[in-house]
Amino acid sequence: MITLLIAVAAGGGVFSALHYAADWGVGWSVAAGVLTFGLFQVLAGVMLQKRVRRDMESVQSVLANGQRQLQQKMQRWQLRPPGSLQAAQKEISEDTRIFVREAIARTAVLEKYRLWVPMMNRQIATARLQLSWMIKDFKTVDALMPKAILVDPTMVAIKMARMYMLDRPTGEILKVYGKGVRRTRYNGNVLLAAAMSWMQVRRNDADGAFKTLTEALKKSDNETLKQNHQNLMNNRVAHFSNSGIGDQWYSLLLEEPRIHTQRQRSMYR
Repeated sequence: MITLLIAVAAGGGVFSALHYAADWGVGWSVAAGVLTFGLFQVLAGVMLQKRVRRDMESVQSVLANGQRQLQQKMQRWQLRPPGSLQAAQKEISEDTRIFVREAIARTAVLEKYRLWVPMMNRQIATARLQLSWMIKDFKTVDALMPKAILVDPTMVAIKMARMYMLDRPTGEILKVYGKGVRRTRYNGNVLLAAAMSWMQVRRNDADGAFKTLTEALKKSDNETLKQNHQNLMNNRVAHFSNSGIGDQWYSLLLEEPRIHTQRQRSMYR
C-alpha cells in the first residue's frame, strides 16, 4: 500500500537523518524512526477514513432519497390504489432499479482509494454486491461474491440465499451458516437462523429446522424465532413464517412481500 511505503520511507529518512547527520545513537534514532512511522500511519489513516466516509455517505444518500420517494409513493397508494397489484410491483421494481443503478455508479468515487486503503477492493465489491442484490442482478452478484467481505450477518444471509437459489446442498449452506452465527452477538443471529430454518422447511427437513431454531434461541429471544420453534414443535409446519422479521427478511428475496392497498370508502350512500 502507498501509505505503508511512504511511512516506511519517512521512518527510514528520520533514522538516517538523526543517526548519520545529527550523530544520534542507534537506539534513539531507531526509536525516532519507529515513532515517525507510527504517527504517519495514524494521521494518514484518520484522513483517509474521513474521505472514504464522506464518499460512502454520498452513495448512501442516493439510496436514502430513492427509498424515501418510494415510501411516499406507497403511502399515496393507500389512499388511491394503483390499477393492479402487478402494476404496482412493476412500478416499484422499476423505480428501485433507477436509484440503485445511480448508487452503483456513485461507488466509482471509491476507486481512487484502492492503493491507499487496505482491503478497499473488497469493500467496494461488498457495496456493489449489496446494491446489485437489491435489483436482482444475480450475474453481477455471482461475480462479486468471491471478493466480498462476509462478516456482517446480512452479507452472510445473502450468500446463503444465493446458494439456496442455485440449489446448493443443504450441508454446504449449513457450513456458511455455522461460520456466520459464530461471529454474532446476542440477537445478532436472527436473520441467519430465520433464513436457515426457512430453507430447511422448504426442503422438507422440519427436524433440521427445529434443531437450528433450538440452538439459535440460546442466543436470541426473538419472537418470530420462538413462534416458528413452537410451530415446528407442535407439527404445525404450515404455520411457519418469517413475516414478523419484516423488510430485513424480504430483502433476502426468498419471498415476495405482500402489498396491502386500502380502497377508499365512498362518502355517499
